[in-house]
Amino acid sequence: MTWTEASTPPERGRDHAASGPGILLPVWPAPPTVRAFVTLRAGGCSRGPWGRAGGAPGGWNLGAHCGDDPAEVGRNRALLRALLPAEPLWLDQVHGTGVLDADQARAADAAPARADAAVCTRRGVVLAVLTADCLPVLFTNAGGTVAAVAHAGWRGLAAGVLERTVDALERRSADRSWIAWLGPAIGPAHFEVGDEVRDAFVSVHAEAAAAFIPGVRAGKWMADLPALARMRLARRGVASVHGGEHCSFSDPDRFYSYRRDGITGRMASVLLLA
Repeated sequence: MTWTEASTPPERGRDHAASGPGILLPVWPAPPTVRAFVTLRAGGCSRGPWGRAGGAPGGWNLGAHCGDDPAEVGRNRALLRALLPAEPLWLDQVHGTGVLDADQARAADAAPARADAAVCTRRGVVLAVLTADCLPVLFTNAGGTVAAVAHAGWRGLAAGVLERTVDALERRSADRSWIAWLGPAIGPAHFEVGDEVRDAFVSVHAEAAAAFIPGVRAGKWMADLPALARMRLARRGVASVHGGEHCSFSDPDRFYSYRRDGITGRMASVLLLA
């Protein structure tokens, strides 16, 4: 039995070791039939930069395009698959705003669809996004009739990937009691950006200025990615937004971080209607 088939899901908000590798469960008021978790760094087969903190063997890297040994990524993905009722529907993430209709897609398709979000109403379809500092955002509604995932780095966030995802959700459900959860991402104490990033947000919504504080260097700002996501979601009517407290940069034991390490692995945020 996989954890997604359990009659009583594990306690939310805590790390869990399920068949070896660790997972983090969201703290959000989703219905119990909506199952979600984020993979942690340890518990897999990867070594070196894709391994555990400090390069020790045993990293659970799930990214197939970050330089890791494909055989080890395959073994890591097999560990993930063992926790799930189906193969995840992987995406070819490009920091854009494309939203995949996962009701029509198949995990066995030859190549992942080029998109940074996916939406689904079918039970048992596993949605997934890969991150290592970018913000994973999970969506459902109070009735648990639709689910979506989004990969929101600053480029996709500024371009409207979350708004596009909510648009896709609204086309699929009259129950618009949306619930969102913000997964592990680089925190505001570590996300230094230039004027062009701040301008990309503030030029569209002036209130976004509150998510930037001056950095130590001239022309640099410390950006609060979860706060920017909350602002964007609030403007689209998503009032029930949770999470955002886990910083990938500052917790090398649990999370991969591209900004911190350069060459590194990827965590998966997965979601399904059970």
